[in-house]
Amino acid sequence: MVGSNHLVMQTAKNVLYGDSKNLQPWGLIILLLSKSVKSAHVTPQTKKTEDETRVLAELTEMMRTGHLIHKGIVNVPFAKRSKDTESAIFGNKIALLLGDYLLVTANGMLANLRNSDVSYIISTALKDLSEGEFLGERDEQNMPIPGEPKITDKDYEINFDTNSIAIDDILGKPRKEWTARTVYNGVSLLGRGCQSAMVLERQNRETQNLAYQFGCHVGLAWQAATELQQLTDSKEQFCLASAPVLFALDSNPNLYQIITQAKKDVKDVDYEDLKFNILKTDAVDKTKMLYKEHAKKATEYIDGIGRNESVDMIKKLINTF
Repeated sequence: MVGSNHLVMQTAKNVLYGDSKNLQPWGLIILLLSKSVKSAHVTPQTKKTEDETRVLAELTEMMRTGHLIHKGIVNVPFAKRSKDTESAIFGNKIALLLGDYLLVTANGMLANLRNSDVSYIISTALKDLSEGEFLGERDEQNMPIPGEPKITDKDYEINFDTNSIAIDDILGKPRKEWTARTVYNGVSLLGRGCQSAMVLERQNRETQNLAYQFGCHVGLAWQAATELQQLTDSKEQFCLASAPVLFALDSNPNLYQIITQAKKDVKDVDYEDLKFNILKTDAVDKTKMLYKEHAKKATEYIDGIGRNESVDMIKKLINTF
């Protein structure tokens, strides 16, 4: 198992040994955000809230990690099973059990907070994670395949509406598709975690909204930076639904012919050829701009919450990438 190339092992290596692009400090953001609105006057309630916020940060990280581990499950069709696939099947069992353990433990911690508002908010994020797995076309291993390019100049707005979005309204439109995929694939959890921290701190609805918007935008900024690094700074396989790919498809729709090779397995794509063609477009510049836009919005939202040492530290974390 350890010597195999199973996705769960790749996930574990990224979580344990990954560089800065894989170690986004979600829990730290939640703790600092909570600290930024605390009163200087210490009371017994303050200590209780600190403990609750720490639990919130921990369970948010556990849910995120559990979700990542579940994504490491490999599809092994029954007809193709043999001795050569035994390690993959065993890896799936490990991924399933480990991911379930983290999610169940996190949900138990959430229930022990005994806060119905926080439970509802975090549950909304879990719903988003589930829906994200069915967003758009995917290959046999459940890896995302981008929608066929369409002409648009509108971005996907983030709000408190938890209703399902119209797939036809986002697929093929680079900013809309990327934003929706990223929000539903985990950023929503960070946003809801930040919002929940404000609920625990008994902040008003406006501050809760600012915290949610901040969490989403900082998550989007980090994801844009991560995808840019994966394309330009490494030789690893990059996601076909990443921002650089979507922007490149928008600039040169003919590149979608390369993407069609991934209908069964994304590994069938000639990534070197695709990368070469992506770099010939303005996709990298647009992705850099995307990062800057979301980083700027995140900074604006955190400034609306407060101005203190904790906020200054958060601003530094926003620009870590």
